[in-house]
Amino acid sequence: MLGRFLEYSLATPDIQASLNFYLSLGFSAVEVGDAWAHPYAVVTDGRICLGLHQRSLPAPSLTFVKPDLLKYLSTLEQRGVELEFRYLGNDVFNEVGWLDPSGQLIRLIEARTFSPSKRLANDRSSCGYFLEIAMPTPDRELAKAYWEDFGFVGMDEPEEPMPHISCTSDFIDVGLYHPAVFRRATLRFEVDAMADALAHLTDKGIEVNSELPPALNCAPAAVLVAPEGTPILLTSQGER
Repeated sequence: MLGRFLEYSLATPDIQASLNFYLSLGFSAVEVGDAWAHPYAVVTDGRICLGLHQRSLPAPSLTFVKPDLLKYLSTLEQRGVELEFRYLGNDVFNEVGWLDPSGQLIRLIEARTFSPSKRLANDRSSCGYFLEIAMPTPDRELAKAYWEDFGFVGMDEPEEPMPHISCTSDFIDVGLYHPAVFRRATLRFEVDAMADALAHLTDKGIEVNSELPPALNCAPAAVLVAPEGTPILLTSQGER
């Protein structure tokens, strides 16, 4: 219902620093169009695309492509969506955005802003296999119902090391976690062998942050922080 997931949009004050960081992790750059007037780049690991925007954004956003966006506004209004912003007209790139119950920004734009990647989905970066965007969620049941109303499938994961609700779709998965686990939205990846992954990152000169979610303090896990501040959590297969 939201359309096709396009990118996880990130604001960066230094787009070259962010781009270099993700390329060093084994992400691939994607050819972008001229939809935006600000500096813009996209990287992908084959499973998720990260949009790097050198401009101020209200928050990191899940960005979807929704053709005929103007016609879809009435559907959003019927759902009680209160828009944070709207840029609509003949002389602008049509775009709207709003916050979900957890404060996560959702953006809809009318057309793609970059070319499809030729990278294969099973080509892994140094981060391993992308799992989900993990989000701090004060009321997980409310958020679960909200995402289900937009076509996601919510599944409780109470037996996980970090209990959460997984909301899945054909294009992107989001995890709903207690705010004590994640203070901000985090990219979650799974590696086959943590020791090997950390050694590889060290060889590339990439620093590992020591701040882990409390549930993983004694587990093989690591956190990377991108130049623009995006947290990236790596866990091993046994700690998924």
